[in-house]
Amino acid sequence: MKNNWLGFLSIIIIVFILGCNEKQEQEPTRPNIVFIMSDDHAYQAISAYDNSLIETPNIDRIAKMGMLFTNASVTNSICAPSRATILTGKHSHKNGKVDNVSPFDTTNVTFPQLLQKAGYQTAMFGKLHFGNNPKGFDQFKILPGQGSYYNPEFITKKEGEIKVAGYVTDIVTDMTLDWLKEEREKEKPFMLMYLHKAPHRAWLMAERHMKEYTNKIFPEPATLIDEHEGMPAAKVAQMNINGNMGWAGDNKVYPAVMDELGLEEIGLDKIRYENQIARFDSIQKANFDAAYKPIMDEFKIRYPNMSEKDLAKWRYQRYMQDYLGTIASVDENVGRVLDYLEANDLMDNTIIVYTSDQGFYLGEHGWFDKRFVYDQSFKTPLLVSWPNRIKAGTTSNELVQNLDFAQTFLDVADVKQPADMQGKSLVPVLTGDLDNWERDAVYYHYYEHPSEHNVNRHYAVITKDYKLIHYYFDLDYWELIDRKKDSLEQHNYYDDSAYTAIQKDLHLKMDDLREQYGDSEALSQQYIDEFMPLAKDGKVYGVEKTILEPIVDKWEESKKTD
Repeated sequence: MKNNWLGFLSIIIIVFILGCNEKQEQEPTRPNIVFIMSDDHAYQAISAYDNSLIETPNIDRIAKMGMLFTNASVTNSICAPSRATILTGKHSHKNGKVDNVSPFDTTNVTFPQLLQKAGYQTAMFGKLHFGNNPKGFDQFKILPGQGSYYNPEFITKKEGEIKVAGYVTDIVTDMTLDWLKEEREKEKPFMLMYLHKAPHRAWLMAERHMKEYTNKIFPEPATLIDEHEGMPAAKVAQMNINGNMGWAGDNKVYPAVMDELGLEEIGLDKIRYENQIARFDSIQKANFDAAYKPIMDEFKIRYPNMSEKDLAKWRYQRYMQDYLGTIASVDENVGRVLDYLEANDLMDNTIIVYTSDQGFYLGEHGWFDKRFVYDQSFKTPLLVSWPNRIKAGTTSNELVQNLDFAQTFLDVADVKQPADMQGKSLVPVLTGDLDNWERDAVYYHYYEHPSEHNVNRHYAVITKDYKLIHYYFDLDYWELIDRKKDSLEQHNYYDDSAYTAIQKDLHLKMDDLREQYGDSEALSQQYIDEFMPLAKDGKVYGVEKTILEPIVDKWEESKKTD
């Protein structure tokens, strides 16, 4: 009888041990991935980089837990191409999404597809910007196109198109947290893409921030007034805060006030404003007017006596108030997600990335927008935490790009990387294993011209110390930027004899990278030939006739010669 009891007890113990082992095997050992991206979020507007404009304590938490990158950049500084590069791990000329106009080649394999196939539960919430049916996701709720700040529509995987009342940054976070709470399968690792519309133009902040931020005064950048001497491409660009920014759609000057003061409308400025305001409900509109009407009343009094310089400074403040006001809500909501991960013991086995689809000009060179390979556009914020793998509070100045995200996520998930991906896993940098990391230059190529803002096509090679840039097609010339000597990037040293050896070395690096990545003059011409008929037919937004017609004539003449 005793032996029977001992045998029975042994069976119970074995079953218990096996059950525990089975439970342990079910627990995900591969890290979860939380990829947080905002749209047009300048690194200058994150206090972990610079706190002169705004404090972002929640975004900064990621850097304090992990690593802050000071030399992170993009391969093509414009929204949809950047996102395509992130998803595919390939340069624009390889994934086909070279500009915001061209369609995305859906035969591309993306890292979410590969992670999903490898057993990850995948979800995307927020702004994708191109395509309405992202592949590789168990769940998604995405904004159509640019999306709206107030009472936005969403395209969903399971519910069709829906409209949700409220402010977009809060709503995207609510959806994200609901998925974590209600739909996450605890036995699987997950990959979550949490993607904000803010701070994309036209910078509508949440009601709760309107009165505070419209009363703030921000320091001006050193190059707010920039004549762009000796920099032809910069000189013809149409991104000036005073001159190319919309009075109504951007600066929130009421159309009636514009008419009263005789302010010139740029493009579809008033229509853009009216479309934004039309989305408000009565309470939202009342809160908007409570904050902005006093600004309009004061502006009407001041305007008759304001010089062009005064207007540039006033419009800079209006721009910063709205732009940074949208970031305040991004930071608050990032904090909500971080708090949830901590409260639910998910932080230790999760890699968290905060980035933007590119940088943005906050008055530097007198500009707003992006597109150029100059730093504020080319560089992007990148903060990464990965407890027990990344030493907390570290900084890296390695040359890394959005091209590298796909391979990094596949590497941490132990998923084989496709041979046609072109980036590098950042795991050696993240873990301090720099003996297994080598990169002394990165490659950049911008294609969307002629288009809004009139930024010429250009490609570039960038090292930690220099940039070699070739503008082509409309303009045709070279720039050499000394990043150490001229951190404001206002001088071209290409023809300076003191830089002869440096210029030669940069040309060799550029040739090597173009060969390595498969870029060529023939491909550049192909994309010109595909883009120009669209521009000519009015399918590219914002091209002035005075700019477009000479470029079209030049292109058509070249085709006759060919």
